[in-house]
Amino acid sequence: MSNLAEPDRETAQRGWWLQRAVLNRAQLIGLAALVAVAGGAVGAGVAVQISPTSGSCDVVRVASTALPSVVTVFVEGQGGAGSGSGAIISADGLILTNDHVIAAAATAGTIEVLLDSGARHPAELIGTDPVTDVAVLQIEGDNLPTLRLAPRADLSVGQPVVALGAPLGLSGTVTSGIVSAIGRNVPAPKAAGGSTVLVGSIQTDASINPGNSGGPLVTCEGDLVGVNTAIATAPNVDVVAGGGSVGIGFAVPASIAQRIVDQMVADGRATHPWIGAQTAEITQESADRFGTQAGLFVQAIAPDGPAARAGLRPGDVITEIDGGPATSFSVAWLLATARVGDEVPVVYLRDESPHQATITLTEQP
Repeated sequence: MSNLAEPDRETAQRGWWLQRAVLNRAQLIGLAALVAVAGGAVGAGVAVQISPTSGSCDVVRVASTALPSVVTVFVEGQGGAGSGSGAIISADGLILTNDHVIAAAATAGTIEVLLDSGARHPAELIGTDPVTDVAVLQIEGDNLPTLRLAPRADLSVGQPVVALGAPLGLSGTVTSGIVSAIGRNVPAPKAAGGSTVLVGSIQTDASINPGNSGGPLVTCEGDLVGVNTAIATAPNVDVVAGGGSVGIGFAVPASIAQRIVDQMVADGRATHPWIGAQTAEITQESADRFGTQAGLFVQAIAPDGPAARAGLRPGDVITEIDGGPATSFSVAWLLATARVGDEVPVVYLRDESPHQATITLTEQP
């Protein structure tokens, strides 16, 4: 369902910390005098796309064309105050950012957006999703410059990318790097407590710091392929997470962001599909050892859930799902990018005999 590679097994490892790239009030204090607002008039209300130069990435051209579509987001509410970044994705003022950027004002408070032109606008929260860490805002506007979401972008490891946003409140900041890895599954804390997994994240060495959260990660052609979300930081001498970039940043891929945006615009909320089965992975190594096939062993089935309706039972082994090998990570990626109502073909073993079925995904209760 996406040209991004299937998520690999890499997750956050011991020895480093994951930190949200959002700026809080304490960091804002004392920085106000340093905040630089990029100038320039608001451009035409069409998605910018940059013609690539031969053989290289023209970051100057990317910056000059993309920055008018990048905003700084200021929030204040019962949960505190802070700032982050965002990208205008529609000419009438739809803005893509992170859930944790606006979490402090999600239920009560104010959200304000600073445009590249220097204009400030109050923003309305259209919807937010802690699971994927995506949020959508709306400001009043007409013919605003936009960035084009590229959910089907075919990214490659080593491909140049550019990160834009407002680290430390410094609006209009541009950094560049490469795609370091594709399909990282990264455990991360939710803004309101608990945890989630940033499924299929894009890893980049483009410098991302507190305040960059919600800002766009774009290709040399100016396509928005990711939402900058988190960074890994190395522990300091006191064995406490550091506060800045060490060259390991993570962005929510556009394929996931696009699905959430579409749902929020239509319904004001995000829905997440489920299969309705509890499974345990049988790795190839275990399969070889015990003389079975690799896949997902079905431990339990939710009564009247999608898997049950498709005819699956406890004890079955799902060997293929959606045309590929059935692993815990392929299922996680599928559920992150699929929509409620999608039909997913599966191949499974029952009493060592292969069977086929189609699971129709329903909304997770």
